[in-house]
Amino acid sequence: MPLPILVVNGPNLNMLGAREPSIYGKISLPEIEERLQLKAKALGVEVECFQSNEEGVLVTRLQEAVSNASGVIINAGAYTHTSVAILDALSLLTQPIIEVHLSNIYRRESFRHKSYVSMIARGIICGFGADGYVMALEAMKGLQTA
Repeated sequence: MPLPILVVNGPNLNMLGAREPSIYGKISLPEIEERLQLKAKALGVEVECFQSNEEGVLVTRLQEAVSNASGVIINAGAYTHTSVAILDALSLLTQPIIEVHLSNIYRRESFRHKSYVSMIARGIICGFGADGYVMALEAMKGLQTA
């Protein structure tokens, strides 16, 4: 049985729907995860979703992905712009990595334009709201069957 695609969400993403809906939309993280599960079923893949507000917990889960995930879709939240530790954990992976952001980080504050995740990711999807996760899942399926 193929390994699942791991979807990792960082700090504050558990507050989606309530946190700045004008930027991040009104959809909650559980709703995004439900959409991903439906799309995964249609694509014939398995998805495992994980969220933490703690950097070390995220690093540990990414380290575990080395042997138990076929690819990683990651929205590291604010850690995108600050965490060398997450970059180092992602660097352990040989599987594809796709970075996702709900908003277009390049249309926002300049500190958001720097992404440590992008340094290792195969690609980035940003600015499409919750649909970006589904786009990333479709792209990941394409990378795995190519």
